Amino acid sequence: MANETGTYDGRLRDLEAEAFRTGRTLAEHSEQLTMIREQERTAFGEIDSLSNVIGAPGDRSIAERLDTIERVLFALARAQEVDPDAC
Repeated sequence: MANETGTYDGRLRDLEAEAFRTGRTLAEHSEQLTMIREQERTAFGEIDSLSNVIGAPGDRSIAERLDTIERVLFALARAQEVDPDAC
């Protein structure tokens, strides 16, 4: 009977350890998912901002819209300390 209790206690400890590891893994995945969602929101916000800068078709000529895109890209390159003229 004592042997069965020891086996049962050992199995219970193993199950508790496995449950803890699983919970920790789920928490880590949840944190990663939250971070991915935040990055996605930021990216979509930047896309929306860029589309607002460019404007809707018909608001401005294609040349004007392309000039705006070029200015935005140059500004982004400079913000990242990249010389756009050297590319």
